[in-house]
Amino acid sequence: MLFLAWRDPRHPEAGGSELYVQAIAEQLVRRGHEVVVRVARPRGLRRDENIDGVRYERAGGRMSVYPLGLLRAVREPRTTVIVDVVNGVPFGAGLFPRRRVVAVIHHVHRAQWRMIYPGLGGRLGWFVESRIAPLANRGHPVVTVSEASRNDLIDLGYPHDSVHVVRNGLPQDVIARGASSLTRSRPRPTRLIVLARLVPHKQVEHALLTAAALAPRWPDLSLDVIGDGWWRSKLERQCRELALEDRVTFHGHVTEARKIEILDSSGLMLMPSAKEGWCLAVSEAGLRGIPTIGYRHSGGLAESIKDGESGWLVADLTDLIRTTEEALRAPSEVVVRGRNAHRHARTLDRTGPGARFERILAKENAQRSP
Repeated sequence: MLFLAWRDPRHPEAGGSELYVQAIAEQLVRRGHEVVVRVARPRGLRRDENIDGVRYERAGGRMSVYPLGLLRAVREPRTTVIVDVVNGVPFGAGLFPRRRVVAVIHHVHRAQWRMIYPGLGGRLGWFVESRIAPLANRGHPVVTVSEASRNDLIDLGYPHDSVHVVRNGLPQDVIARGASSLTRSRPRPTRLIVLARLVPHKQVEHALLTAAALAPRWPDLSLDVIGDGWWRSKLERQCRELALEDRVTFHGHVTEARKIEILDSSGLMLMPSAKEGWCLAVSEAGLRGIPTIGYRHSGGLAESIKDGESGWLVADLTDLIRTTEEALRAPSEVVVRGRNAHRHARTLDRTGPGARFERILAKENAQRSP
C-alpha cells in the first residue's frame, strides 16, 4: 500500500492532517499491511526512515513532491492500493484507469487559501481543490475525519455515498497515561493555553487579543502557546505591541513530556482556529482534564468540542472574550467541563478508525479486482 502525502509527522510544518495519516498508517501496519508513505524531504530528514513499522520515503520539495510522488505510484503494480492524501492539491492517482485508489481529505481549505495566499495564488489553489480534485477522485472512495468535512466535500460535488468519516484518535498509551489526570488539583482557569501550529488560519492572534482584553481585570492571567510555525515572529511582535510579554510564553516545539507538563499547569484552552478537520489538540487537552473554547464555524471543531458539556463554542472574537471571562468567573464549571472533556477524549481510541479504514480499502479492492 502506497500513501502519497505532502508531509510526514517529522516535517517542520506538520499538523493535524499528518498525524491523522500517521495514525491510519500505523493501524494498518498493525493489522498486517505493508505501508509506504511517500512525502517531501525537508532539509535534515533522512531519505528513507521506518517509524513504528511504517516506511517513509522522502523526495522533493513543496511542489515537486507531487510529480515525483505520482511517478512513484505509476511504477507500482495495479494491485497496489494508492492512498492520495489531498492537502488542498491532489496527486492525481485517481486519474489513472483501473487503479485502486482511496483519497484522504482531512478538511477543505477554502479559508486557508484566502488567508495564506491572498489574490491570484489563493484563487488558483481553491480552483484546483474545488474543481480538479473532485474530478481526479471521481469513482473512488474518499475518507475524511468529521461530518463537517464530509458535508464540505459533498458541497464540492463528491457523491454522498463515496465520502466516509473515519474519526481521528489518540494512541492507547497516551490514553492510559491520561487516566490519572483528574486526580490532580486543577490549576485556576486564568492559566490559559493554546496548542497549535503558528500559521495564519489558526488565528492565535485572537487568543492574544483575548488575553489583552482580560488582563486589566485578571492580574494573574497568563497564556502559554505550544507550537511553532512561520507566523511566530508576527505573533511575537503583536504580543509586544499588546504589552503582554510578561503574561505570554511562546514555547515552540516541545517534547511530549514537556507538553504534558505545561498542559497539567493550565486550566483552560483557547482554540480560535478558522478551520479544523477535527482538532486533535482538543482531545489532547481534554485527556488532561482541560476544556476548550473554540469557534462554532470552524468545521470539525464543533464536533471535537461538545458545546455546553466539554467546552464552549462561540461565534466570534467578541464572543470568545466574553465567554472566556465568564469561564474565569466560574472555575467550578471549568472543572466540570474538564472532567467531561476527559471522559470524551478517553473514547477516542485509534484502533476503531484503523479497522474502518481497512474495510473501505477492502471494498475498493473488490471493486477493482479483474
